[in-house]
Amino acid sequence: MAAKPTYKELEQKIREFEQGAEKRAETGGTIDLQTQILSSIKDTIVIITPEMKTIYANQTAKDLFGDRPEMFTEPCYRFFKNRDTVCENCPVLKTIQYEKPHKAVMKSYDKNGEEMWRFNTAFPFYDRDGQVIAGIEIVTDYTPQKRTEIALQESEERYRAFFHNMSDGVAIYEARNEGEDFIFVDFNKAGERIESIHKKTLIGRSVLEVFPGIKDFGLLDVFKRVWETGKPEHHPIAMYKDKRIAGWRENFICKLPSGEIVAIYSDETERKQVEEALGKSEEKYRNIFNNAQVGIFRTRISDGKVLECNDQFARTYGYKSPEECINDFVVSEHYTDPGARKKMMDSLLEKGEVINLESCFNRKDGDEVWIRFSAHAYPEEGYLEGVGYDITEQKQAEEALRESEEKYRLLIENATDAIYIAQDEVLKFVNPKAEEMTGYSAEELSKIPFVDLIHPEDRDMVLERHVKRLKGEELPSIYSFRILSKSGEKLSVELNAVIINWEGRPATLNFLRDITAQKRLEAQLQQAQKMEAIGTLAGGIAHDFNNLLMAIQGRASIMLMSKDSSHPDFEHLRGVEGHVKSAADLTRQLLGFARGGKYEVRPTNLNELIKEESRMFGRTKKEIIINSKYQDNLWSVEIDRGQIGQVLLNLYVNAWQAMPGGGNLYLETENVTIDENYVKPFSIEPGRYVKISVTDTGVGMDKATREKIFDPFFTTKEMGRGTGLGLASVYGIIKNHGGFINVYSEKGHGTTFNIYLPASEKEVIEDKKPSVDILEGSETVLLVDDEDMIIEIAGELFKELGYKVLIARGGKEAIEIYEKNKERIDIVILDMIMPDMSGSVTYDRIKEIDPDIKVLLSSGYSINGQATEILNRGCNGFIQKPFKVKELSQKLREILDEDIA
Repeated sequence: MAAKPTYKELEQKIREFEQGAEKRAETGGTIDLQTQILSSIKDTIVIITPEMKTIYANQTAKDLFGDRPEMFTEPCYRFFKNRDTVCENCPVLKTIQYEKPHKAVMKSYDKNGEEMWRFNTAFPFYDRDGQVIAGIEIVTDYTPQKRTEIALQESEERYRAFFHNMSDGVAIYEARNEGEDFIFVDFNKAGERIESIHKKTLIGRSVLEVFPGIKDFGLLDVFKRVWETGKPEHHPIAMYKDKRIAGWRENFICKLPSGEIVAIYSDETERKQVEEALGKSEEKYRNIFNNAQVGIFRTRISDGKVLECNDQFARTYGYKSPEECINDFVVSEHYTDPGARKKMMDSLLEKGEVINLESCFNRKDGDEVWIRFSAHAYPEEGYLEGVGYDITEQKQAEEALRESEEKYRLLIENATDAIYIAQDEVLKFVNPKAEEMTGYSAEELSKIPFVDLIHPEDRDMVLERHVKRLKGEELPSIYSFRILSKSGEKLSVELNAVIINWEGRPATLNFLRDITAQKRLEAQLQQAQKMEAIGTLAGGIAHDFNNLLMAIQGRASIMLMSKDSSHPDFEHLRGVEGHVKSAADLTRQLLGFARGGKYEVRPTNLNELIKEESRMFGRTKKEIIINSKYQDNLWSVEIDRGQIGQVLLNLYVNAWQAMPGGGNLYLETENVTIDENYVKPFSIEPGRYVKISVTDTGVGMDKATREKIFDPFFTTKEMGRGTGLGLASVYGIIKNHGGFINVYSEKGHGTTFNIYLPASEKEVIEDKKPSVDILEGSETVLLVDDEDMIIEIAGELFKELGYKVLIARGGKEAIEIYEKNKERIDIVILDMIMPDMSGSVTYDRIKEIDPDIKVLLSSGYSINGQATEILNRGCNGFIQKPFKVKELSQKLREILDEDIA
């Protein structure tokens, strides 16, 4: 491990880094990318050593904290935080200690000494040896959020204090069984005192259980109405009684936005007892005065001290009785606007009276109450008399209406759908999303015919529906079409329209949703399903075709074994083999597209495979200049090397054809880690991948061509010059390996294909060099295949090579033959796809009989990676049809002789 650098060495590295950047800038060179990034970021960025010394600060840090020498001489906690010790949870210290990023919200002070909160994120700073030598700290302003948090906490504490210190009882309930019962959610201290009960015994219990007399009392019906209508109600003073308590209660019930209901009530028992003692002599007056539905009062002109009032007046201002109100209430002290009383008194003394004047007051409990009152002044006596109506509910309704209008305005303005009214062939009352989606301002939309926004191919349909809807005809309210934005961009949209009256005339209220991305995903799904179906067909064709080629190849091989190069048929037979190879290459492309061509999968270093394939390609295409950039220590990948070689060759040929006059081909490999957001469209897992980039300087592609290049049989070449399977097989092979491929190209600006293959933890396995001769043997072979033409020709091949052959035309027959002849059978040649029993099941059954038997898989098509699965279970090897006699002879000796080796 490298020695830890000193503080001075760190300073010298930073200084060299900055001086190097300045020198390159002065000489016209490119400033280091890191310098550009640090200079352009507006957040505070500092680099801090393990000794808590600042060795670098960007301009934002200097502007905020002051460009003073102390920034680089004092410990960071003293300069930035005004502390004498290291900050608790210091993210830089943790980053250096654990060598990974850390975050924290911390308090600091700017150059003026103002307190501020900052969100600190620290990252490790590495030297060239990969050692963490400092921490890079990025600081963003968190002061507004922190102040908001503190304000919310203080607000909650005020509410709690208010709730628990009210003189009236307050209970909060949650409805159950559609309002037939209510459950206690909260209960204040006054309620505990009034009802002689503890809050902890109430929460979560039914009000019918705790206060069984509530139903006869009539309050439960009020609860239900308020819960259903949301309209507050006053339950007047009445006698409540059950087996535990009895007393006079007055209730005010309202509903919270959360759906809970609140009962604010007072114990009126004592006042009722006093009233009853007043006697019948005052009954008539009391009935008229106290039972009036309006507040009646007499107050002193000088300060508004209440001299006399009725119950309604007292209740309106939050008092339990007129007596309490008279003893405590001074009107001048309860105006929410202190200047309002002076204006009222000036008018009253000038005119002698005021009629229906509205003012807002603070109740005893602090709540606001709106009063509409009329009064007459008696200056000589020093008092005024009047009546007042509680219009709080009306004001609240007006405020609720205003809030409702504001809420819906905010909803419309912030909606993710475009909302507008269509009338007189133009758009009215458009929200910001409609302006954003169309690219037109609200004023422009009110002047241009809305049909101009619709794609020409969809205009008649949309206009017809609009006219029919205005006539009252029933139509599906939701349908989709295309629009054109101001910039000419084509968008797919979904419309939901309803008939309304707007300014006294019919119109439609429209909700327009951009479904362009959804349509694109639907098209991708249809494309994937189409390619899957074609792939299944291609796999079946390839399987049968490979069997035919195997028969042709086998016969040609047998005839060649008995002829030397001077024979007149020798060249013809070699020509047959050449045509078989060309047909087999075409079949491999079909198999790649069908995702059935992955057989022998081994950990591989892609750098070596790409170098080998590019060298072979470069020898034949001298006009192409190949440039390469390979990642050091490239992660291994588990691949079928033949298949990935086919992918690379297809991309090289594709690039060559795009550069008819020659050009540059750039090859690059890179270790990458991909997150979930990036891989989501490709339906693969996030994690470590090896990236291969193949870039050419050719003619490029337009958007229409890019969308079809991976389609099977699509080609831009003239008839007979291409099959259209090359890139389709590339796509299938990469998908079959658990990776994905994308393409970037513009007309006239070349093309880049990026391939991502999952990285592996396994060590790379080097290829063995094959022998150049036909190798013979004398062992006994059990050949398992359901195709007569394969059995016939393969049997001949084995005999020509000196082997004894037993034939099985299916899996069940193979098991029977093997059980009878297991002592003499040395190796089994097993086809994978058979009708009665699959090659996979046959392999497992034979292995059960003899775990040591050697098995060579032979197939022209692998469904869902079956070949790889069997090889992973211990199968000795694989040979793909059609194969030559030399390949077969070498593969047999490789497996049969491996114990000897």
